[in-house]
Amino acid sequence: MSLISCHKLLITVVKKGRAKTIIEATRRAGAEGGTTFLGKGTGLYEKKCFGIPVSQDKEIVFTLFPENIGDTLLNEVTEAGRLQETGRGIALVLEVPQLIGIAHLCDLEAKKRQDMQQPSGFQLIVSVVNKGNAETVVAASKRAGAEGGTILFGRGTGIHEQATLFSIPIEPEKEVVLTLVSADHTDAVLQAIREDTGLDEPGKGIAFVLPVERTTGIKRLEEGQSLESNQSTS
Repeated sequence: MSLISCHKLLITVVKKGRAKTIIEATRRAGAEGGTTFLGKGTGLYEKKCFGIPVSQDKEIVFTLFPENIGDTLLNEVTEAGRLQETGRGIALVLEVPQLIGIAHLCDLEAKKRQDMQQPSGFQLIVSVVNKGNAETVVAASKRAGAEGGTILFGRGTGIHEQATLFSIPIEPEKEVVLTLVSADHTDAVLQAIREDTGLDEPGKGIAFVLPVERTTGIKRLEEGQSLESNQSTS
């Protein structure tokens, strides 16, 4: 049997203490729960002290959900997290082409529907770097046109266990940075991260790009992208 997934991944980034509210909202929509990471983030609307951005504690919720509840789920999370308000947080939906560990799989017709979907115009850059380099990634991303980033911290719960993100081990000495960018900025941001962190050197880390299907909570970016699109067609 082909492991074609009927599921998608919702990533929600909110202020510390709000993850429980998000998970409750996802359950009301029909999801079975979520996984919460602790992290910190800086962005356009974060607080500043003497002109210096202050990184705020964040909670990042990963929710795997069946695609048929996508609209309901996103609406519930947006309302519960008040993501329509500036600075409350963001949520984005990613494709999950293949999946194991869940019994419900799609047939080929579902795969055809999946292939017909249009991307949102945004991409997610995931950088896994050595501890202490996450701030360098965020700074490089901003220099290349991104508006910020979210840093995740993870560790295993036992001596032989490790947290993983997209099957990549996250050990205590590693940091993960999530950077949401418009597709036309991806190459520039990747190059900046590459240059500033030396990812071409063995053991420095990796970075990869994932397409984003839908977003909420980033109205300014969405409006800016729409404006650029209109200008290019006029």
